[in-house]
Amino acid sequence: MILFPAIDLKDGQCVRLRLGDMATATIYNDDPAAQAKAFEEQGFEWLHVVDLNGAFKGQSVNSAAVGAILKATKNPVQLGGGIRTLAQIEDWLDRGLARVILGTVAVRNPDLVRQACKAFPGKVAVGIDAKGGKVAVEGWAEASSLGVVELARKFEGAGVAAIIYTDIDRDGVLSGINWDATIDLADAVSIPVIASGGLASIADIVRMTMPDAQKLEGAISGRALYDGRIDPAEALAILQGRPAMEARS
Repeated sequence: MILFPAIDLKDGQCVRLRLGDMATATIYNDDPAAQAKAFEEQGFEWLHVVDLNGAFKGQSVNSAAVGAILKATKNPVQLGGGIRTLAQIEDWLDRGLARVILGTVAVRNPDLVRQACKAFPGKVAVGIDAKGGKVAVEGWAEASSLGVVELARKFEGAGVAAIIYTDIDRDGVLSGINWDATIDLADAVSIPVIASGGLASIADIVRMTMPDAQKLEGAISGRALYDGRIDPAEALAILQGRPAMEARS
């Protein structure tokens, strides 16, 4: 079970949004590379990065910040936001990404996702962001008519490495992950699912260890880590089945 710390990039800075609204950005660090290194030193083993500007623009905008992150950490990095073509996917993987996350293009052009999975086995994840049970695209600015499970099932057998499922109504507001919808999705497909949106406290970390959540690959945490609501050592110890005090020693 993996806890993915999140770095959301807006104008080259590490920020968190509320409900996906760019106007609500809170800046937590103006040096994303230093933040990536800090997460590694805290014991995290993966990093989740989103190019927020890129998600809205449809092309990578914070490339320099992502490049600096890749140089600063030895941890594998997954990146989403504005990645829409095979050429962009190949370029990012060549630059050292562990995997790319395809969101809008998964709705607009699912065949491209299948092509990417075939060309880059194990390197392609799909981001499914939902509001009111329907998939949102273009940086969450537009709603589609697709249901979450309906979209996910389009990629069964395609080789998708993981599905990152975000409940937009909970993102950035510390209201707790939508465990029911997340686990329902994991039950509906064979692709590993990563929970995202609203992780708020150690209670959510403990929830990740429950039997019905064991099928998940993990969960993403943003604001709760930055605000100190979750202690990294305690959270990682819980997920690894170790006493928290041992993790701090």
